Amino acid sequence: MDLHVLTEDLAVCRLPATSHWPLPTTEAGFWSVTRTNDELSVVCPAEAAPAGDDVQVESDWRALQVAGPLDFSMVGVMAGLTAPLAEVGISVFVISTYDTDYILVKKSALAHAVDVLQSAGHTVDCP
Repeated sequence: MDLHVLTEDLAVCRLPATSHWPLPTTEAGFWSVTRTNDELSVVCPAEAAPAGDDVQVESDWRALQVAGPLDFSMVGVMAGLTAPLAEVGISVFVISTYDTDYILVKKSALAHAVDVLQSAGHTVDCP
């Protein structure tokens, strides 16, 4: 697979399920919002992370974008990317969109993740 490392520092946030949907503060940038019966999860630029007593924020994430668009019939894309990372103990947070997938890793693990993915035969474009 071909991947591209995004330049933004991201935050992964948990809000109560009854929270209002946050609106992106800028036109550009990476935003993902998912609501379940149990929570509202937000991934956003670190500087736009919501605040509050009932908000949990994990900062210092970076994203690797899988070159897409990916066809829905493709099987094993995430397994092929996350298995090598799991073997070396790199934790991931995965987001899928209609067109492609994103793997988030902690900023401190990014260089190691890139090395591992390249060693596994993937191409990683780092800005």
